[in-house]
Amino acid sequence: MTVYKVDTKEEFISLVRTEILTSSEVLEELQISRQALSSLVKRGKLVPVKELSRDKLFLREDIEGRKEASKELFAKYRPYDD
Repeated sequence: MTVYKVDTKEEFISLVRTEILTSSEVLEELQISRQALSSLVKRGKLVPVKELSRDKLFLREDIEGRKEASKELFAKYRPYDD
């Protein structure tokens, strides 16, 4: 788990801009549909750090972990689809 340390407002803003992703950004990063993202959240595979009325926010670290897990699963279950 990454430890984040911020001392100034500017550092905090930079941290949020680089380490927090919206649902739309997650869809693009993982190349999945909105329904697939909803399913991942419902099954607890991805946990949003904050849920807004029309959007969810996720940590980049969690999304990168899911992206790696997806690559491993794809290689395991679809070895001939390179």
